Amino acid sequence: MEGLERLFKPRSVAIVGASRDPTKVGYVVLKNIVESGYKGEVYPVNPKADKILDLPVYRSIKEVPGDVDLAVIAIPAQAVLEAIEECGGKGVKFAVVISAGFKEVGGEGIEREKKLVEIARKHGIRIVGPNCLGILDLHTPINASFGPTPPRKGGIAFVSQSGALLSAILDWSTKTGIGFSKIVSLGNKADLNEVDFMEYLGEDPETKVILMYLESIADGKRFIEAGSSVTRKKPVIVLKGGVTEAGARAALSHTGAMAGGATAIKAAFRKAGIISVSTISELFDMAIAFNTQPIPQGDRVGIVTNAGGGGVVTSDILVSKGLKLTSLSKPTIELLRKGLPPMAAIYSPVDVLGDALPDRYRLAIEAVLKDPNVDAVITILTPQAMTDPEGTAKVIIELSKLYPNKPLLATFIGGEKVEKAVKLLIENGIPVYDMPEKAVVALLGLNMYREAREYIVKALERIEIPDVDKAGALSIIEEIKRQGRRTLTEVEAKSVVKYYGVPVAPTKLARTEDEAVEIANAIGYPVVLKITSPDIVHKSDVGGVRMNIKSDDEVREAFRTIIANARRYAPTAVIHGVAVQKMVPKGREVIVGATKDPVFDHLLMFGLGGIYTELFRDVSFRLAPLTLHEAKEMVMETKAYTLLKGFRGEPAADISSVVNVLLRVSKLVTDIPTIAEMDINPLFVYEEGMGCIAVDVRMVVE
Repeated sequence: MEGLERLFKPRSVAIVGASRDPTKVGYVVLKNIVESGYKGEVYPVNPKADKILDLPVYRSIKEVPGDVDLAVIAIPAQAVLEAIEECGGKGVKFAVVISAGFKEVGGEGIEREKKLVEIARKHGIRIVGPNCLGILDLHTPINASFGPTPPRKGGIAFVSQSGALLSAILDWSTKTGIGFSKIVSLGNKADLNEVDFMEYLGEDPETKVILMYLESIADGKRFIEAGSSVTRKKPVIVLKGGVTEAGARAALSHTGAMAGGATAIKAAFRKAGIISVSTISELFDMAIAFNTQPIPQGDRVGIVTNAGGGGVVTSDILVSKGLKLTSLSKPTIELLRKGLPPMAAIYSPVDVLGDALPDRYRLAIEAVLKDPNVDAVITILTPQAMTDPEGTAKVIIELSKLYPNKPLLATFIGGEKVEKAVKLLIENGIPVYDMPEKAVVALLGLNMYREAREYIVKALERIEIPDVDKAGALSIIEEIKRQGRRTLTEVEAKSVVKYYGVPVAPTKLARTEDEAVEIANAIGYPVVLKITSPDIVHKSDVGGVRMNIKSDDEVREAFRTIIANARRYAPTAVIHGVAVQKMVPKGREVIVGATKDPVFDHLLMFGLGGIYTELFRDVSFRLAPLTLHEAKEMVMETKAYTLLKGFRGEPAADISSVVNVLLRVSKLVTDIPTIAEMDINPLFVYEEGMGCIAVDVRMVVE
């Protein structure tokens, strides 16, 4: 945390490019700093001015009389490098480079940004930006940005890769009363990035919840490590832009074909305990609740409403989001029966009727809050003839203080009639929403965070896999690279996974008919023959597989047929020969795979195997390295698990052997990161205690 302290709480600030022209960014930044109530020294820098906003102006930062903790730079891009050099000479430790004209414009802008980082590192300066809106700390306070009117002080930190989006949200937040601790516009992330700020904000006592809008993630591994540490202490909610798959990925494995950016991001967020949202509304609906409400003990929700329809709609949304509409206990039902009118609904949701005054709301809300079957409460108010919105708001505020261990959220649906009540709730830290779906999303976020923290603890259960031969596996892969190849033959791929303790069906490569016969006799009939070519991915599609071969003559015939078929259907393919494999007993077919993501490294896949893998797409993904809990979870969340457990009277399969293979493949790709893609498909799984065996293995290296 110490590392960024002087960025947010500087003792002095220099504005390089301070301007007298109110239409210029340099003027707005200086004005924002002065008007934010900043108590430190402010040094405007401009070679052509004497005074701006009654402050003395300096021709260069070198002329500033005192030390400078933070420099805000708002000058043309071509002058920025010289300014940073001067900042270095002055001993400046942080620079917010608002100026555009760097990597985002391409061409010479890319080179300019590289030089910017070089100069900054030479002098030990940490850079925010360039091409950013600036930073705000509402507690210092300082507004070192050219954004609109700053928001209220609060506990929400917001880090955004989009300056325009950030500017719009700041403007909107002044109407909603949302309070922020710190706000950061990342810009081009030439130096400081989202991980640096997540780590700092994780230790910041003024921040209760961290929000991020990200379009890219700089360092996937560090992002996960930082996230899993920070989310144990406070929630991190991320809206990730650009997660849809623009097109099918060209891949040589089933795993590679089904994985993509969105899959990797989902797996990364889960591993790090980060809450992922898909809209700006969700981001802030959740943040408002996290800012003041406790984390619920469970997912059972009570509803109190003065409109039956509102209660029904909210109940439906709750269930659709995976939360539970609670069943109230008998004592609560009896209390409600005695205290509410005969026409009131006393079961979930509780309908206090349209003529309910604050006292009736009080009775119902308190009864539901007290109920041991309730983990959180949503109160709904619609303005009707006898409704007292402000009185009801006061009741909610009082009860929230009396029962601080359960989240209490309000939904006040309406316009002018509820405005004063809404303002009252906001001022007293009660999350209030204009629609029930927003309150449900907020409550979902609180529950997701509880589950994420529990998951991180479970996911710490690691298991050692000592009986591997990394050198043996690596020797095969290095030989492939020396030959200028990327795709391993089936025999080579099986040898690699065998070095990591994965059981494989005995397989050898035959280059001639005689070799095929010799191998078949050595490993024992029956055998399977398969074409071996780096250019033929799906062997059966070209007639490249023959099964259940029981004699020497059948081996010779199969060998000739397979080679002929391959040359007919794939005339340009390089053919290494034919793999001769021991035919093993058929088991239940699953797939275990891995593919390398450019940001987060290896994704592991498990699912239903065989020829229909991509058709049914019954798969689960996690990022390597896998923990024991994650490996088990991968298996259990697929439909394949139903088959493995025993379907329609079938005996249970050896699920523990599948978990073992997943962990071994995870270790393989972690130890040898140059593996780009691999599939074990099918992996035959036998009855409990009988293990499993890899029938076919495909592998591609970088």
